Amino acid sequence: MIPTFEKALSLLEGRLLTYHEVVHTLKEYQLNQHLSELLERADKQPAILTKPTMCCQRCNNQVLDRFEQLTADKHYCLNCLNMGRILQGEYLYSLRERISNAPQKSASELLTWQGQLSAEQARAANDLINSLADPQHPHSIIAVTGAGKTEMIFPVIAKVLAAGGRVAIASPRIDVCRELYPRLQTAFAYTDSCLLYGGTDTPYDSVPLIVSTTHQLLRFAEAFDLLIVDEVDAFPYAGDESLHFAVKRAVKAEGKLVYLTATPDKTLEKAMRKKEITSTTLPARYHGFPLPEPVYYWLGDWRKAIRKQQNNSKLARLLKEFSQIQGVKLIFMPNIYLAECLFAWLQTLLPQQSLACVHSKDPDRKIKVQAVREGTVELLISTTILERGVTFTNCHVCIVGAESKLFSRAALVQMSGRVGRKQDFPTGTLIYAHEGVSLAMASARKQIKLMNQQARARGLIK
Repeated sequence: MIPTFEKALSLLEGRLLTYHEVVHTLKEYQLNQHLSELLERADKQPAILTKPTMCCQRCNNQVLDRFEQLTADKHYCLNCLNMGRILQGEYLYSLRERISNAPQKSASELLTWQGQLSAEQARAANDLINSLADPQHPHSIIAVTGAGKTEMIFPVIAKVLAAGGRVAIASPRIDVCRELYPRLQTAFAYTDSCLLYGGTDTPYDSVPLIVSTTHQLLRFAEAFDLLIVDEVDAFPYAGDESLHFAVKRAVKAEGKLVYLTATPDKTLEKAMRKKEITSTTLPARYHGFPLPEPVYYWLGDWRKAIRKQQNNSKLARLLKEFSQIQGVKLIFMPNIYLAECLFAWLQTLLPQQSLACVHSKDPDRKIKVQAVREGTVELLISTTILERGVTFTNCHVCIVGAESKLFSRAALVQMSGRVGRKQDFPTGTLIYAHEGVSLAMASARKQIKLMNQQARARGLIK
């Protein structure tokens, strides 16, 4: 076999692709000439099964209402349509990974991160390494926001890479993936890596280390010796059976699955109680300071205050005071419309402040977040799109309309977790501004207080 065909083989190993995706992948590397031979080598399976029931082989959708009929004998899956149409009569192609050689460097040489783990982080890191001996049971790290979960996974990643294995770190959120990727590039400077998410310009490559959205895992099968799912409770992964299916399929039979979260959902908690998943809990941040606890602030009819731009309202007074705090100020809003309305008002209410507004439909979100880091934006209005995965130095948070049904307990805890993450600025202002205390608000504050109590009882905070 010539070297270019070896490359073509590697691009299909551990993947699960439609014919058009195989063609596109080869084109990106100018390997089109190997298409026929590659497809002959590949395992193939029907894209959609019709017996005993309709089933999409990519996402495992078996709900009849989630299939659309194109012609009398042609259906396509609506459930994974955002990954490209998959049609009855087509095939999915894959190749099992060939045995790879271990890299020449040891785990300690592969890990180029210069930091030091705290005692609790080291305990969690060792638990992860020890859990590799039990591939049948996933392991979960339940760590408070700002505990340093990313650093905790470095040793187990290094160990698997040193053994010649492939590693993927997946998250439901694109923003989290973008935040993680440069940190992992720095921590594993000698290891080839790639970042995968919908809309990226970077092509897939068969590298040892991958950072990916959970949706991209629909294109993998038995690919990874270690798969770490970060923010496992986050939308859209939480509650999406297809993404859970994709995660389990993407891990090799003897591979290890790891979950990371600060806010485990009921499904994960139940699995841990039943011992189906092993776990490690960290109730304290790496710097040894307690989690900032929220202060309630009653606003009255805050929607009316925004709609009518009432400069003498409780909301106006609060935001004027909040804007005077030194550091990064984040104002979280329940939805895009309210965020944009508040932004329009604050431009006149706070003319001296450099403001920006971000949400899921904002094409300049990445640029604005960077502007906050560089100090050119002082106050950022956001929806829950920034509730997790982003860290700012000296950050303060005000959640307006904290009682909104759109703010779950987990979302409130995550937004609260933006405050006090850095060792140089371990405290900060945290306000739940509301028209009436919700059950989720009370539950979030209770969880934050409980973590601090547990940390104090174990002597983990100052």
